[in-house]
Amino acid sequence: MPKKTPLEIRDEPEKRADERPFFSYIPEKKGFFLDLLLKALFFRIKLDLEFTKTLKKIEKSGIVIFVNKYKSTFDILFYHTRLRHEKLPYPVVGFDYRFVFLQPLRRIIKGALFYVRHLYKYRRLPSPYATHFYKNCLISGQSGMVSLIEEKGFYRRLVQSRTDPVDYLIEMQKTINEPVYLVPQIILYDKTPPSKHLSMTDLLFGTKERPGRIRRLYMILKNPKKIVIEAAEPLNLREYLQRSDIRELSHKNQVASLRRHLLEQINRQRQSITGPALKSRDEIIEEVLTHSEMQKTIVSYAAENQKPVHAAQKEAAGQLDEIASNYNQKIIRLFDIVLGWTMKMLFDGMVIDFDGLNRVKQQSKNGPIILVPCHKSHLDYLILSYVFYHNNMPPPHIAAGKNLSFWPLGPIFRGGGAFFLRRSFKGDPLYPKIFSAYIYKILDEGFQVEFFIEGGRSRTGKLLAPKIGFLQLLWEAFLKSNWNDMCFVPVYIGYDRVLEEKAYIHELGGGKKTPENLKNIFKARKLLRKKYGKIYINFENPFSLKEYLHRMDIDFSKLSRDEQKETCYRYGEKIVSAINSQSVITPYAIVAGALLNCSRKRIYYKQLMETLETYMNYLVNRRTKLADTLFIDRQSTIDYVMETFVANKYIDRSAPHKNAFPPPNPIIKVHDSKRPHLEFYKNNGVIHFIPGAYTALGILALDAFQFQASAVHSHYAFLRDYFQLEFVFDPDDAIETAVRKNIKAFIDDAILMPHSVMPDTYNLTSSGYRKLQLFAEFLAPYFDSYWVVLNFFIRYTNKSIFDIKDPIKKIQNMGTRMYKRQEITRAEGLSRINYKNGVSFFTQHGLINPETDREKLDYFVEKTQLYMHLLAH
Repeated sequence: MPKKTPLEIRDEPEKRADERPFFSYIPEKKGFFLDLLLKALFFRIKLDLEFTKTLKKIEKSGIVIFVNKYKSTFDILFYHTRLRHEKLPYPVVGFDYRFVFLQPLRRIIKGALFYVRHLYKYRRLPSPYATHFYKNCLISGQSGMVSLIEEKGFYRRLVQSRTDPVDYLIEMQKTINEPVYLVPQIILYDKTPPSKHLSMTDLLFGTKERPGRIRRLYMILKNPKKIVIEAAEPLNLREYLQRSDIRELSHKNQVASLRRHLLEQINRQRQSITGPALKSRDEIIEEVLTHSEMQKTIVSYAAENQKPVHAAQKEAAGQLDEIASNYNQKIIRLFDIVLGWTMKMLFDGMVIDFDGLNRVKQQSKNGPIILVPCHKSHLDYLILSYVFYHNNMPPPHIAAGKNLSFWPLGPIFRGGGAFFLRRSFKGDPLYPKIFSAYIYKILDEGFQVEFFIEGGRSRTGKLLAPKIGFLQLLWEAFLKSNWNDMCFVPVYIGYDRVLEEKAYIHELGGGKKTPENLKNIFKARKLLRKKYGKIYINFENPFSLKEYLHRMDIDFSKLSRDEQKETCYRYGEKIVSAINSQSVITPYAIVAGALLNCSRKRIYYKQLMETLETYMNYLVNRRTKLADTLFIDRQSTIDYVMETFVANKYIDRSAPHKNAFPPPNPIIKVHDSKRPHLEFYKNNGVIHFIPGAYTALGILALDAFQFQASAVHSHYAFLRDYFQLEFVFDPDDAIETAVRKNIKAFIDDAILMPHSVMPDTYNLTSSGYRKLQLFAEFLAPYFDSYWVVLNFFIRYTNKSIFDIKDPIKKIQNMGTRMYKRQEITRAEGLSRINYKNGVSFFTQHGLINPETDREKLDYFVEKTQLYMHLLAH
C-alpha cells in the first residue's frame, strides 16, 4: 500500500485554527510582563530596510512562510514581536515548535484535555499536520516559520517517519491556488567572517553563527545595534514547482531539492554579509605556493634560468610575501573608527546609491564580484570598504600600487585587505604568474576584489582610458575556473573637491609627483582644517562576464595575444563608460565650466547665469545625475560656489558701478594662472557635455543655418576618434543615436528648430549659434594641447618621435612659448597629460616620422586648424 502524503492523513474533520489548542501557536496576548520583556530585548535591534520592503511587497500576494536554518525559539519570537509592531506579516505558527510557556492558563488546560481525549480515542497524540492545523492557520491569512535543521531532525523524518514541514508545504501548495512565499532569513550576532578553528568560548557557549542561550543573551544586551537581520530573495513555491527541472523530479526529490535550495540561499546570504571563512595570511601563501600548477611553474622557471629549485622557491615566496594582504577584522574596525572621524572632519556627508548597493549584494551570491571604481583620490582605497562595512557587506580585497606599501601604512593597509602590485610586470617572468595565482586564490576563496581600471589616480578630474593588464588576468582566472559567473561592478566615487587638488595642478604643469611616505603623511594633516563638500557613490548594474562572452560569441582562448588585448580593451571601455554614466554633476563642475567657456576677459554675472541655465537644461534633458543641492536651492548653491572660488583667488568679482551695493550685475574675471584649477573642477563633469560638444562643433563646421542631421555624423565620428584617449565612450554606442539625442536636447532648448516639411532637416535659431559655441568650448583646451603636439611634429620633421629624448618635456616648453606668443590662448591647454595623450593618439595613427608620414601630418593639421578656427569666433 503506498505511503500517504501529509495532506492525505486525516484524524478529524477540519476546524478553524483557533479551535485547535496546539502549542505551536503563538497567542496574541502573552501577559503584560512577558510582552514587556520581549519588547525590551527586541526593540533595540534594527530591521534591515530591504527586508521590510520585501515583506510589504509580498504580504498581499500570497502566504508568507519565514525560513531559518536552525530551529530557534528566539528567532520566531523576535520576528513575531518586531514585525507585528511594524504592521508587517509576522509568524504566528511555528512548524514543530512548542510554546507552552507562552499560552494562557485556560488554553493550556484546554490543550491538555484535547491531547488526553485524542490519545484515548485514536491511541496516539494529535498532530497539527494530520488535523491540518497548520494549513488552516496559513489559509486564514496567518504566517508561519519553518526551520530546516534541528537536533535529530534527520532521524525523526527518515527513521521515525515524522512529517517533514518542507514536504507538507509542497503538498499544500499543490492543493491551493494561492502562492506560498518562502522567505529565507538570518539573524547574525557578529559580522566577523567565520573561522575554521573553534575557540574555547565557541565550545562552551556556541559559535557566533549558532550561539547558545547565554551567548545570545549576552550579545543582545551588550550591543544590539551590531545584530544584523536580513532575508534572501523570497521563493514563490508555486513557480518553483512549475519549473521544468523540478517538475520532472519525484516528490521525494522535490522535497530534497527545495531544502537544498533554501539552505544554499541562507548560506549565500550569510556569506554576502560576513565574507568567506577567513584563513590566515600564511595559510593562503602556503596553499598558493604548494599548488601543483605553481610547483610546475617554479621548477620550469628554475630550469630556464639555471637556478637551484630551492632558490626559485625562495624567490617565489618573497614575491608572494610582497603581494599578499593580511585581511584582519581588528584592523578593519580600526579603519572604521579613524575613517568615520576623518569623514566628519573633512566632508559634509556621503550621498550613496543604496539601490545599486543592494543589487551588488544580491549579485555577490552568484559568483566573484569585481568592484571597478574610478580613481580620483587616495581616499578611494578606503571609501568602498567603509560603505560596505556599514551596510552589512564584507570589505573587498583591494589592488594597490606598491608605492603604498611603505612602513607603517603598508602593514595597516594589508590588514584592511590591500594587496600590492608593481606598476610593471616586465623583466621578471615569474612575478606575473605568482600574482595571477594569488588573484585566482582569493577569488576562489570567495572574496570580492576591487581594482582601479585607470591604473592610477586621475590628475585631470575626468576618467582615464582603461589599463587592461589586471582586467586580462581576471578574465583568464574566470576562464580556467568552475565559477558560475564573474561580475564587474562599475562604481563612481566623486567629490565636490578632492584633497590632492593642488598636487594634481602642480603635476599637470610639469611638476614632479610627490612620493608617498611617512613625512608627507604628516604634512597632509593641515588638510583637516578645510571642508571638501560631499562624497558621491553610485553603482552601475553588474556586468556579467559569462553573459558578455556568450552574447558576443567570444572564444577567448582561441584569440591571438593581440586580439585578446583588443577584446579586453573594448570591455574596459564599456566599464569606464558605465562609470561615467553614473558620475554626478556637482555645483563646482558646472560653475567652473561656465566660467571657463564664457568670454575669457570679462563675464557679467547675468551672462554667467544664462550660460548655467543653458547647461542645466541640457543636463536635465539628458537625465544626467545631478548633486541634490542643484535641485534643492540652485541659486544659493551657485552663489556659495562663487564665494569659494573668490576666496581661493580663482576669480575676482567687482561692481560695474562703484556706488551700487549690492552690485546688480557684478563683473567676474577669471585669473589666467588659475584657469587650470577651474579646469580640474570642470573635468569632474565634462564627460556629460562632450556628446553635446561633438554635435555642436559638427553643426558649426557645416557653416549653414539649415542642415541635415546625417551631415553631422562624419564630424562627430572624427571628433570621437580624435579624442578617444581623452573621453571614453561605449564602443558599441552608435554615432547616429548620439547625434539624434543631442539634436533633441538642442530643440528642447530652442537652439534648433525642425524643418516643417523636410525630414531630418533643422534650422539654427537666432540664439542657437551662441549656445552651440558654449557647448563646443568644452573641446577648446584639448585642441590647444593637440595643436602644440602637432607643432612639435612639424618642428622635428626629420626625426622619429621615438628617437627624441624626453619629447614630452620638449612639447611642454614649446607649449609655454606658444602660449606667450598667443598662438594658443587657454592656460588649461598646457597640460602634460593632454600632451601625452596627443602623442599616443598620433603615433597610434601612424604619425611616427613626420618626414615620411607627411600626408598624415598635413591631414591632422588641416582638421585641427578647421575646428580651432570655429572655436576662435
